[in-house]
Amino acid sequence: MSDQSRRKFIKYLGGTAALLGVGSLAVTASETEHVEILQPEKRVTPNDKIRIACVGMGIMGFGDVDTAIKVPGVELVGAADLYTGHLAKVKEVYGSHVFTTRDYRELLKRKDIDAIIVATPDHWHDTIAIAAMEAGKAVYCEKPMVQQIEEGHRVIEAQKRTKAVFQVGSQRVSSVALAEARKRYQAGEIGQLNVVEARMDRHSALGAWQYSIPPDASPATVDFDTFLKDTAKMPFDPVRFFRWRNYRAYGTGIPGDLFVHLISGLHFITGSLGPTSIYASGNLVQWKDGRDVPDVVVAIFDYPETKEHPAFQMTLRVNFADGGGGGEYTRLIGTEGVLELGWNDFKIKKHKLPEAPGYGGWDTYNTFTKEQKDLYVKNYNAKYPADKRNAIETSSAYAAPKGYDDRLEHFTNFFESMRTGKPVVEDAVFGLRAAGPALVTNESYFSKKLINWDPVNMKIV
Repeated sequence: MSDQSRRKFIKYLGGTAALLGVGSLAVTASETEHVEILQPEKRVTPNDKIRIACVGMGIMGFGDVDTAIKVPGVELVGAADLYTGHLAKVKEVYGSHVFTTRDYRELLKRKDIDAIIVATPDHWHDTIAIAAMEAGKAVYCEKPMVQQIEEGHRVIEAQKRTKAVFQVGSQRVSSVALAEARKRYQAGEIGQLNVVEARMDRHSALGAWQYSIPPDASPATVDFDTFLKDTAKMPFDPVRFFRWRNYRAYGTGIPGDLFVHLISGLHFITGSLGPTSIYASGNLVQWKDGRDVPDVVVAIFDYPETKEHPAFQMTLRVNFADGGGGGEYTRLIGTEGVLELGWNDFKIKKHKLPEAPGYGGWDTYNTFTKEQKDLYVKNYNAKYPADKRNAIETSSAYAAPKGYDDRLEHFTNFFESMRTGKPVVEDAVFGLRAAGPALVTNESYFSKKLINWDPVNMKIV
């Protein structure tokens, strides 16, 4: 880090630097790496009760409800789902007093419900979210916020018109680790950002969305016609209903499910509004089970220079056919270091070039005559003292405390906004700026062409 960058870094971190110790950033690669444990903000939660209902009691629905009711003063009073087995499970888990229905509109009519969680398949997000806001409810909408770009603009308009509290469920942006990573990026720790690499690979049937189908799935237990919404009508198909992510009609594929996490995190750290061009490629390699979306997607996003960040490229990859077993990381690569994101942790690795360029190795020095070599070394040593000849490598690590839950943090922020008017972390505009590039990735993949994106107005150009 240059002296100027270091001054900027110390000034920006302020109290955080004092808390963690700037000296902790100078751990050499040869030393045992120390992990700074980041402490989340302690919130004082008012005692007023917030009553919630959830539409869509699948994997995300139960996970969201389980997390939401951990927040003091939050109570589940209703749930809607198109499969009766899920409604029976709601009563098993949360009690027979919880109101259940196949028709989400019954929840919106109830005066005792303050907030709605939307955890349905993607093609229902906009309809339910808008209806809930118009009914006077706060909305926590799972990612991606919408399935189509134009739907996102309607959600934004509805939120502005109704003034409803609206949070998108990419919980990573509420992580204490991501907040610290943002501070350190903005303080200039990695120098000038130039490339971002993001990977999220898997190699399992469940990871590739081949979810279990209950034995009692039938037209009697599933309202399949309502599930189809405005998509092509067809006979009951339990695979489409329970594995909806595998179909373009109902989901958003790999980009909408997984790229959106990577995009959200990047935009949160850098303050970016989004890329200006997107190109995607991929294939259906292993999971040929009738799905019409790829199981391998690779994309490159071009981000323009703005007042928030320099121009850089981002490459994203998700591979469900990774024979190495899978894995994930996001790396922000700068001219002075690399910020490597985990989920609730990150590392900063730095390799500072020495003033001396070095000689020998793969170098024209080896083609010099002996006389010229001797003269070159003499001049080199006079110009570069010994302390200017070695690269400086450092590594520092940061992590949330054991047991930390970023989804709980995200819901706490949502309910705090309902109670106090404090802004949410991920509103509808942020949600579309994350979902939009993911949806454009699908468009690029299926059209086999580069697509230009307007990140300010959030539209294809």
